Amino acid sequence: MKKYFSMEKTDNEATINIFGDITSYAGKKDFFGDEIDGMSADKLSKQLEEMGDVEKINVYINSYGGEVAEGLAIYNALRRHKAKVATYVSGFACSIASVIFMAGDERIMSDSSLLMIHNAWTIADGNAEQLRKCADDLEKITAASVTAYKAHSNLSEEEIKALMDAESWILPEEAIEYGFATSIEKAKTKNASQNAKKGLLGIVKAYREKLNAMQKDEETDGETGENDEEKPPKTDDDGEKKPETDDKANENAENTAETAPKSGETDEGEETDGEEENGEKNGKKTAEWLSGFFNAISKI
Repeated sequence: MKKYFSMEKTDNEATINIFGDITSYAGKKDFFGDEIDGMSADKLSKQLEEMGDVEKINVYINSYGGEVAEGLAIYNALRRHKAKVATYVSGFACSIASVIFMAGDERIMSDSSLLMIHNAWTIADGNAEQLRKCADDLEKITAASVTAYKAHSNLSEEEIKALMDAESWILPEEAIEYGFATSIEKAKTKNASQNAKKGLLGIVKAYREKLNAMQKDEETDGETGENDEEKPPKTDDDGEKKPETDDKANENAENTAETAPKSGETDEGEETDGEEENGEKNGKKTAEWLSGFFNAISKI
């Protein structure tokens, strides 16, 4: 059977989990002989006695509420205890469970938890006088919860009553503003980030580094061209230096013969060289444009 109430104790601290209804029937047997889950003032009082001397009591709450009388008794039992009490909202602390939350010297809400406060209600039958008395009684019962809220908030009685009339769900940030909570516990997670800007900046950074590397490679290639080696002057068979004029004339003639287009051929080489040069210029412009674009994006 799943337990909705449990207590754990170490040397100086005790932890109480209240996960379920606040009811005077908790711990008793139902029609089928099963133990009824939940939390009662009697059960809590016995557990507080058994834990002995502790310096701190941590109370974790996830409850839709229940019986007002039981909840008020639990609230007062925790307030009377000499140990420091820290109450935590693990999920919901609704109705009278939110009053129990007020018993903490420290009142901590998870960043994904909620309080809910409202007026006491009941089911009644009887004549007009009995129903009128029931309404008056409900107002007084609600006043006890108002007192608990007011003792641990910075709101006026009228403001608290207005929130209760509206059956208000209260976010952690609002609870801090009203004084109901003293701090918010942030969830620690290693899940993937859903921050679109962060993801985009990561992509921008990677591409920008790649572009910078490409540009450095191009600059390096342009600066490291090999110099032509100086050739020794040519000599004839007798060891005398040949005139350079004849050599150059012969060399120019050979180059002219090699570079002259043959019959039926077009000068496609020159066109190819031009296309490659234009491609390099366009690629450089594209790289410069992308670099500027990435720099602008990174400043968003």
